[in-house]
Amino acid sequence: MTMHRMPPFAADWAFFLDVDGTLLEYAARPHEVRVDAGLLDLLKRLHAAAGGALALVSGRSVEDIDRLFAPLVLPVAGQHGTELRAADGTLRRHAPSIEKLGRAAAELVRLTAAHAGLVLENKGMTFALHYRLAPGLRMLAEQEMRAIAVALGDAFELQTGKFVVEIKPSGKDKGSAIAEFAARAPFAGRKPVFVGDDLTDEAGFEVVNVAGGHSVKVGPGITQARWHLFDADAVRRWLASYVDQIAPRTAKAAP
Repeated sequence: MTMHRMPPFAADWAFFLDVDGTLLEYAARPHEVRVDAGLLDLLKRLHAAAGGALALVSGRSVEDIDRLFAPLVLPVAGQHGTELRAADGTLRRHAPSIEKLGRAAAELVRLTAAHAGLVLENKGMTFALHYRLAPGLRMLAEQEMRAIAVALGDAFELQTGKFVVEIKPSGKDKGSAIAEFAARAPFAGRKPVFVGDDLTDEAGFEVVNVAGGHSVKVGPGITQARWHLFDADAVRRWLASYVDQIAPRTAKAAP
């Protein structure tokens, strides 16, 4: 679908936006991603147009997202919902066993040392093993991560994505994060809109669909999302169009 076939804009939307592959194109290594001034300005204006109902929902940690988007500080769900900072600034973390995570980290360090094409991203409560630099190592990456997840027990689960396999605490995902946001101000009572590009975003699409919101898939792939945008540039243009159309209405309605 192209932009003119997207849902008509409404002032009561609450935005939930993935980061990598949605607002930003992927980089070979996660730390190489950069946020430009244009995106910061767009998010600042979108936050105002949506009455503060804008949250970033990412596999990255809250700390990493704050570093990327500084000086902008937004509500954030990090590490696939394992940590969540609400609009009032309160931060909730789903803390797993540090001892178990330490053993898993040591195994993954040995694995990446033996295979230069694998990149380990230690997010604190989740581990991401990237094979974007060596797609041929996909089976090895999935096999090793699955074995580690099994050894960690039921408190952890495996999550696959684009050129990445992750281990994260069980019971939390982007869907649960969106539901948690939606129950609190300034998101409560608004129509949820979630934009994402990866398998990790499907849980969010499901929650938004059930709530009667708008789920937007970025890029190719089978999905339960109901709308589609081509790439990160198309996402930015669509969000900018929303701000241009809705912001004047919001200003007129203000006392």
